[in-house]
This record gives sequence, structure tokens and C-alpha cells, in this order.
Amino acid sequence: MTESTHRSGFACFVGRPNAGKSTLTNALVGQKIAIASSKPQTTRHVVRGIVTREDGQLILIDTPGLHRPRTLLGQRLNDLVYETWSEVDVVGVCLPCDQRIGPGDKYIISEIAKLKRRPTLVALATKTDLVSKERVLSHLVDVAAVAEELDIEWAEVIPCSATANDQIDVVRDALINLLPEGPQYYPDGETTDEPTETLIGELIREAALEGVRDELPHSIAVMIDEILPRPDRPEDKPLTDIFATIVVERDSQKGIIIGHRGARLREIGTAAREQINRLLGTRVHLNLHVKVLKEWQRDAKHLNRLGF
Repeated sequence: MTESTHRSGFACFVGRPNAGKSTLTNALVGQKIAIASSKPQTTRHVVRGIVTREDGQLILIDTPGLHRPRTLLGQRLNDLVYETWSEVDVVGVCLPCDQRIGPGDKYIISEIAKLKRRPTLVALATKTDLVSKERVLSHLVDVAAVAEELDIEWAEVIPCSATANDQIDVVRDALINLLPEGPQYYPDGETTDEPTETLIGELIREAALEGVRDELPHSIAVMIDEILPRPDRPEDKPLTDIFATIVVERDSQKGIIIGHRGARLREIGTAAREQINRLLGTRVHLNLHVKVLKEWQRDAKHLNRLGF
């Protein structure tokens, strides 16, 4: 590659729930822009992370996971996924080393292979820190076999771990090198084009997802009502008041989120506040309420209001 070549373009990661997609996005960007959780369908918005270097600019799109939709929300999220796939230059398929490659993985890869404008495919053998070297090697053999079985070609196969920061620079180099030549789309220093309000809402939802089980994760949404700098504060000690509403679908879910005498809601507030302090670089006071919107995932009017 000559000195004058500047590459730019879009990439996204795909994979089963908990394959490490959002964690990898955050590691490559060098900052938390996508929430990570072990719950399926945690990612609901398309979040753009920006990696800028002298030789190129990579725009990483963190998308919801492809799944069998049971609600109107699920259908809209799937539509978003297919739309993103058809627009990106490179797709990184996350195939965690601690799990066998299964029918779900093959289904996702074959769906990408059917696209009229097929993006370049990169295999990322994630979570290398959780297994032995022998297991990584046998996993790489399986990764190669999948390409043969589905009649696709991997442009690169890279074992990596986002949590251990293992080979993340190799992933970054490979993705940028596979982009077409192009201009810089975003100014230096910008890591996401996501509005601060959306990022705050996502951090609250991440805290609310911790420790809940069964169907509740899908029923949680967050609305930011107001963000106000506290007046009469000294300049060197600013405080921001954030008023937010956690939305659920049933009264029983409201009880779970609030917890005994409000204990659970206080835990959510404490966990979210730490992350928001870090994001804004200033202290915040978080005021959380819980509201029931019956069957919001199936109601077009509610979905539109919640930004889906």
C-alpha cells in the first residue's frame, strides 16, 4: 500500500448472541460505545463506532443480532440487520472459540452469502482467552471447513480476544486494509456519531439488564426525559441532572425492576451513574422512574415513540 492511499468504509460484526460483537466493537474503538450483555438481542440500535488513523478510517456498525422475530420490534430489528449487511464493505463473523460452530452460525453466514452485493467476509475466532491453544487450533480447522461447506471465502481468519486485548490490533489492521480507497468521513477524535442522549439511555438499559432473566430483558426500554446542568454549581464541580424512565410491558415487571423497597432500582441507578459519569466526564444525579406501556414491543405507536 502506497503512502498516499487512504482507505475508508464500513464494517459490522455478526454472530450468535454473546459471541463478543459489542465487546469487540468497543475494544477496536478504544471506548465504550456499545452496551454488552449476555442476554440475546441486547443491541437494539445501530451504533456507529469510528476508528481513525492516518492510513484510513473504519466505521464499525454494531447491529442487533439476527433472530426469529416474535414481535413487531423483532421484525423491525431484523430488517435493520439485512439493510446494514447490504451496505457495509466488510462483515466480521464472530465465531467464539469456547463454542462449537452450529446451525445458527451457518444460517447467518448463508444469509450474508445470498446478498446481491456480498461484502468481504472475515472470520474472527473470538474469546481465545477462554480456551487452550489446542482448542483454538481445532476451532480454526472448523472455521476453514465452514467456508468450504457454504462455498464462501474468508478474506482473513483471525483468532482474537477483546477482553484480553489479544490480536485486536491485527483485527483493526485487517479490516482497514480490506476497505476501498476513500476519504475521511468523520473528523479526528470522534469515536461515535451516536447522540449522547441515546448512549445514556443504553447505559441505563445495560444496568437494568444485569441479573434479570427470562422474557424481561426484551421488555425493557429506556426514555431520557431531560438532561439539565444543575444551576448554582461552582465551575470546577459541575453536576448534571438526568431524568429517565425505564419502560416495561407489565405491572409484574415493574415490581421486579423496582425491587423490595426500591432496592433494585437503586442498584440500577448506582451502576448506570458510574458509567454515565465516565461518558460525560462530569458527575451526574440520576433520577429514575419505571412506567408500564402494555405490550409496547407489538404496538407500532409505542415503538415509534421509543425510537424504533
